[in-house]
Amino acid sequence: MRIDLLIIDPQKDFCDPGGALYVANAENDMARLAAMVTRLGSKINRIHVTLDSHHLVDIAHPIWWRDSKGNRPAPFTIITAKDVQSGVWTTRQPSVLKRTTEYVEALEATGRYPLCIWPPHCLIGSKGHAVTEKLYDALLAWEDEHRMVEYVTKGSNPFTEHYSAVQAEVTDPNDPTTQLNIDLIKTIEEADILVVGGEAGSHCVANTLRDIRKAYGSDEKMKRIVLLEDAMSPVTTFEQLQTEFFAEMKAAGVQFNTTDNFLK
Repeated sequence: MRIDLLIIDPQKDFCDPGGALYVANAENDMARLAAMVTRLGSKINRIHVTLDSHHLVDIAHPIWWRDSKGNRPAPFTIITAKDVQSGVWTTRQPSVLKRTTEYVEALEATGRYPLCIWPPHCLIGSKGHAVTEKLYDALLAWEDEHRMVEYVTKGSNPFTEHYSAVQAEVTDPNDPTTQLNIDLIKTIEEADILVVGGEAGSHCVANTLRDIRKAYGSDEKMKRIVLLEDAMSPVTTFEQLQTEFFAEMKAAGVQFNTTDNFLK
């Protein structure tokens, strides 16, 4: 039996209390996940870790936008297509306004989330981009038996958000990194059990599972997935999104478990 572990964005900016976009209790989530990796060791056949990887200049960061007075939006500001169309918010660089407007309109059409402005986070090369330490130590110990963690980066295209590990919220036809990650889908599809944890349950974990479900094309395959509900937390004030995500996955046949009980 092949067991794969998929860990979504276990990075310091999300998981450490001093991180740029700290998810409350994420440090405890990742400590529990680290303990599970240590406990199971070689029973886990493959580990896949996704890394949110942004530039400072990003469509979901304040630097991209300004209002009529030249002010940047505060973190957690919601920008709608109507806001852009009416000029409430515009782009700092006029040359990207048309493309940005089309993006916000396409994003709203997906029905998932409106555009939320986040604090700059998981900047490529920064300390906050790194895997939080307890989990990283557990991953290194797992690799010490001559195995290799597969690290999957996402989010470096500044014109689109990339919550999901599988594809961007709005794909760019000229950028393969935003399109469906077929190699990852094929790899995890081969597992008898796919165990999932990470941050945040309201956003990146949720959209990853939704896109996996869409790519699988069958809820029968979703029954192979185990969601570790004590190894993820929602972004503060977005708790309802995680609740809705859990209900959606239970309806799809996904199994729920905890880090201390899985394969105990």
